[in-house]
Amino acid sequence: MTLPPVIITAHVEADDMEPFDRLRQAHFPPARNFLKAHVTVFHHLPGQRLAAVKEILAETLLERTDFLATISGIQHLGAGVAFKIESPELQELRAELVRRFGSWPGPQDLQKFRPHITIQNKVSRAKADQLFFELTSRFEPKSIRMTGLDLWSYLGGPWRHEGLMSLSDREGQSQPQSSGAGH
Repeated sequence: MTLPPVIITAHVEADDMEPFDRLRQAHFPPARNFLKAHVTVFHHLPGQRLAAVKEILAETLLERTDFLATISGIQHLGAGVAFKIESPELQELRAELVRRFGSWPGPQDLQKFRPHITIQNKVSRAKADQLFFELTSRFEPKSIRMTGLDLWSYLGGPWRHEGLMSLSDREGQSQPQSSGAGH
């Protein structure tokens, strides 16, 4: 029996993600929109390695604290639109995880990492152009706080939450933790 692939997303403060959730709700095709706005860090890890992935994340996040990332621009995806993210901390964390995961990441995860928040996809070029120009005309960079990594199982459309691995907060008061299945 093959277990569903594991996806890892950055856990971003809810207040920071709310405007992107609203945009995704408004512009993502409803029949394909199973998810809230998110920042994918890994698209496909083997499902049978879920316990080991959790262990590696816990070890890797142990000495790290939450951090700010910058929403730095609008990205045209051809058939959709996303917000670009710049974060040396996220780039470095992901590079370390790629090294620690060894042969587990799929081909998409071995490409150059370009973090983003997709708010529209699988639409016509004209529709994507319209939203891209609308958002670009009023865009202002902003910061979002990343506080951990979420693990998900891919269920062929919807995702099942498998746990949150938290970063320590700035004061060092919280430690990495894993929660059970949720949303």
